[in-house]
Amino acid sequence: MDNNLNGLLTKWSNQSCRANKVNKELYTRYEVKRGLRDIDGKGVLAGLTRIGEVHAYIISDGKSVPVPGRLSYRGINIEDLVKGFLKDDRYGYEETCFLLLVGHLPDAIELRDFRGLIASNYELPRDFVRDIIMKAPSKDLMNTIARSVLTLFCFDDLADDLSERNVFRQSIQLIANFPLLAIYGYQAYAHYHEKKSFVIHSPRKDLSIAENILYMLRHDNQHTNLEAKLLDLALVLHAEHGGGNNSTFTTHVVSSAYTDIYSVVAAAMGSLKGLRHGGANIKVVEMFDEIKANVDNWEDPEEVTNYVEKLVTKQAYDRTGLVYGIGHAVYSISDPRAIIFKGYVRELAKEKGLDKEFELYNLVEKIAPEVIGKHRKIYKGISANVDFYSGFVYRMLDIPQQLFTPLFAVARISGWCAHILEELANDGKIIRPAYNCVEPKRIYLPLEKR
Repeated sequence: MDNNLNGLLTKWSNQSCRANKVNKELYTRYEVKRGLRDIDGKGVLAGLTRIGEVHAYIISDGKSVPVPGRLSYRGINIEDLVKGFLKDDRYGYEETCFLLLVGHLPDAIELRDFRGLIASNYELPRDFVRDIIMKAPSKDLMNTIARSVLTLFCFDDLADDLSERNVFRQSIQLIANFPLLAIYGYQAYAHYHEKKSFVIHSPRKDLSIAENILYMLRHDNQHTNLEAKLLDLALVLHAEHGGGNNSTFTTHVVSSAYTDIYSVVAAAMGSLKGLRHGGANIKVVEMFDEIKANVDNWEDPEEVTNYVEKLVTKQAYDRTGLVYGIGHAVYSISDPRAIIFKGYVRELAKEKGLDKEFELYNLVEKIAPEVIGKHRKIYKGISANVDFYSGFVYRMLDIPQQLFTPLFAVARISGWCAHILEELANDGKIIRPAYNCVEPKRIYLPLEKR
């Protein structure tokens, strides 16, 4: 692009930015709930769901009072769900998928058959890896997966069939395909962009989804039991988070237009890619790399506090003033996923010889809310969210950073599909909220008078 065109692009983009700015006072005047949330974080009621519940407050004397966070899948407390499959020493993600899709916990026979159904879909269309994944590999795997999902439409003879049975079939296929799309997409990326060997392992039908992820990712196919169990736990904790989170709400919005499941999931992928949503765990890991490089004594609360102060006052890391992994749109006192995760993270850190790094995370988790509260007005409590530890876990599992957000998608595809089925089952209206236009009225000027 020559200098003249560059100049025009700069000029007009600046004008566009000014033309699109809305006076912030107008949001108050028109009582607009920005982000569809009240100032205290309470979401605007936009729908009803039977799939997942995020509970973070109670109403007492007409006021919203924060309480320890609670997450339920189909009415079952996530803590009880996790304790159940861990107590029996089995992998829990597949039965979590069944619970979200079907609506109840499977019995032993149903779980066996459901796992078999998932395993029977552990394959992509013929030549898909060669013709789709290996060609023009993107530098961002979320885009690679989204493109692959849209391409799967072409291989489905019933792609536009919105009947309940067909969409359920497509859901099973996508749940089984997502690990392959993510891992194979990474292998293509690593080969073309990092000049690494291109190695493709076919998944094994006798392994769980968590085991297969590690099996396909690692050249030697090896993993410990604790590694696979912790990855499985991560998948369970990321599988669903109510209807209001950005990507799941996207599935409701797009499904309400009566389009195909592949288009819906691709839209959700675009949402999850964002740094304000699924991309946050990458920022946490990068932020801690900065902390480790700039704090001499990781065990000194004063030194760590000083660096967190620099983060909050925009003097360190990316200078946004954010402490990534701290705070949540809904939770205030605690994120139940982070609490569940933390104990097992400690165990894996010990196995990997990373106890000191875990304690640094633990120290920042304690310090950050106090520092943030000192420097800015907090309308509700803040605490560590699940992203605070998930990136650390993935790094301990030797999972490349490029796969952090795709693994979130591998987990959340089950929740997305459940919500797509729910939107279609209830035959609701197309989702179309109101926007007030605040642009002043102007008359049209002929070209010669402008």
